Amino acid sequence: MEEKPSRPGEERYWHSLQREINQRKIEELKALYPEKFVPENTFFQNIHRGDRIFISTGCGEPRSLVDALIRYVDGHPKSFFDAEVLHVWTLGVAPYTDQRFKSNFRHNSFFVGDNTRDTVNRGMADYTPIFLSEVPSLLYRRIVPIDVALVQTSFPDKHGYMSLGVSVDIDKAAVECARIVIAQVNSCMPRVHGDGFIHIRDVNFVYPFEEPLLEYHTGTDSEEIQKIGRYVARLVQNGDTIQVGYGSIPNAILKSLKEKKDLGVHTELIGDGIVELMKDGVVTNSRKSLNRGKTIAAFCMGAPETYEYLHDNPMIELRTIDYTNDPLVIAQHENMTAINSALEIDLTGQASAESIGKVFYSGIGGQADFMRGAVLAKNGKTILAMLSTASGGEISRIVPFLKEGAGATLNRGDIHYVVTEYGIVYLHGRNIRERAMELISIAHPRFRPWLIEEAKKAGLIYRDQSYIPGKKGEYPESLEGYRTTKTGMNIYLRPVRISDEPLLKDFFYSLSDSSLYRRFISARKDIPHERLQDFTVIDYSKEMAIVAVVDRKIRETIVGMGQYGIDERTHTAEVAFAVRDDEQGRGIATEILSYLTYLAKKQGLLGFTAEVLVENKPMLHVFEKMGFDMERRVAEGVYELRMSFRS
Repeated sequence: MEEKPSRPGEERYWHSLQREINQRKIEELKALYPEKFVPENTFFQNIHRGDRIFISTGCGEPRSLVDALIRYVDGHPKSFFDAEVLHVWTLGVAPYTDQRFKSNFRHNSFFVGDNTRDTVNRGMADYTPIFLSEVPSLLYRRIVPIDVALVQTSFPDKHGYMSLGVSVDIDKAAVECARIVIAQVNSCMPRVHGDGFIHIRDVNFVYPFEEPLLEYHTGTDSEEIQKIGRYVARLVQNGDTIQVGYGSIPNAILKSLKEKKDLGVHTELIGDGIVELMKDGVVTNSRKSLNRGKTIAAFCMGAPETYEYLHDNPMIELRTIDYTNDPLVIAQHENMTAINSALEIDLTGQASAESIGKVFYSGIGGQADFMRGAVLAKNGKTILAMLSTASGGEISRIVPFLKEGAGATLNRGDIHYVVTEYGIVYLHGRNIRERAMELISIAHPRFRPWLIEEAKKAGLIYRDQSYIPGKKGEYPESLEGYRTTKTGMNIYLRPVRISDEPLLKDFFYSLSDSSLYRRFISARKDIPHERLQDFTVIDYSKEMAIVAVVDRKIRETIVGMGQYGIDERTHTAEVAFAVRDDEQGRGIATEILSYLTYLAKKQGLLGFTAEVLVENKPMLHVFEKMGFDMERRVAEGVYELRMSFRS
């Protein structure tokens, strides 16, 4: 992992020279520790029947050493029986799960990966559900004893210390607990700062073998995944300390953070995305509450360029997973932001990231640790980011209730924000009815009617909750936008969502009696659910309803509302609006009416009609200054206005 020349000829020369240097190192080590350099058959003879064999995590897996073990068993099928292979997550081919080695190995994983999922669900291998932060304790306390550890390390330095490189997490505990430690020494393994150093004297056998490390790639981001990334970026603030999982969605999120400043990182996994943010100066760790100036993680998966960046880089430390994932350590980070994903979430707010019903898919992993730690942190927040559907759009990830057999990885108190390609909702402090309506609002439109009907049957929402199916009732996200009023007030204008009933209830009840009377020209002072539905269930082909909101970061507050209903006979629309009493005179009404006018013209309407009390001079003034061609008629103390748009 030395710095390499850039020209091809120099590159070949460097590799040749490096091999010579490494070979000399090996010969020197053999002279110092001859007992550690023995034929592979010799060190595998130390494995006994019933032993527990630990293999390094992810991209740190010693592939050639594992292949050597399989060769040994192939040649000596009766050398040992019923050995238990322990693994957190394998990216390799996991040959020990092959049926022909049934009598030799039984796989037990703390996290189910692609290569072991089938064998686990067929009952041919085991899955141990546990918070990853607690796995080292299992090993140290010998609740799960380790007999043999197969790990991969860098070459020893001049002091005899080797680095576990990209996989410190559980590996350090396994090395310290195992009776026999066999290390594949690989010059491709970076020397990484942190907890991952072990001395050659603490290794029983050395297996020198140079090979490229396993790589992890997330693939191409779809437009839906990119939208999720942009939504999550709205929630991440400058100076936040972040934890992000792995996969396409986390990758898109990291790409969307390039405009942020002074982010910190305390995470389980460091990958290409975080390294790119470090190179770009976005991640500086300068405002972290703990380990300031350092990116902290437990293991790394990515491309060779990422591994090279980790090599001897004092800005990065890989620590043991009982440190990185300890909720009490995580909670010490002010503005901690934990960003994770899930397989499904139900309408009450509990999510599963480990199983699809009775099918084990992944594992508890570290997200429960990080979500709980972020909840406990000062100004911490948790974000669950997920596509709204699976299986090519055939299955909704937002479901009425978790499927039978599903593990509730995150409970109803762990999640603050949920993000899909259809928007952001905030669940913290919401009751079950509000949660259900919020989550339905960001489900795929195809599944919203089904979710509403199931929620009604279960009593999660109002039994008479109405909705508009199909395109006509689909939330028009493209109509969202920021505005600044004449007085400098920043507001966010957006269409009304079906989940806005609690916010609109607060808005209407914030109005004074006179404001209510002016808006509705009625002495009625109550706005019950049945009436509120008229404002939240919108057929966007026939009407429009816009709210002006502030305080978007946690709980929106509606400060104004405007709407119109189309009269197809005259191709005009009846319009009305209202603004909170304590926000009147700040230009909110003008912005709302101006935007409604823009939308009406875009729909090809010819103008507005309105009824305004003669005494309501502020509202009349807003209409007058819009520049409409206005006709007015007075009847029983009410202006009947007919306003034509000018071209």
